Amino acid sequence: MSNNKGLSDKVKGAVSKAKGEVKDQVGNAKDDAQLQEEGKRDKSKGEYQERTGEVKDRNNK
Repeated sequence: MSNNKGLSDKVKGAVSKAKGEVKDQVGNAKDDAQLQEEGKRDKSKGEYQERTGEVKDRNNK
């Protein structure tokens, strides 16, 4: 089985983290606590997705 699923999770994680960082920074600039919180959640989700991808890669070796 190829490791495409692990790579897919890693890419999704990176996108979520980037999106979260943008939301966090925009929320900070606009003094919008809700947007900052959404950004932090997205970053956490991205970190989880990346770790999931790494585990899948290790299990496919």
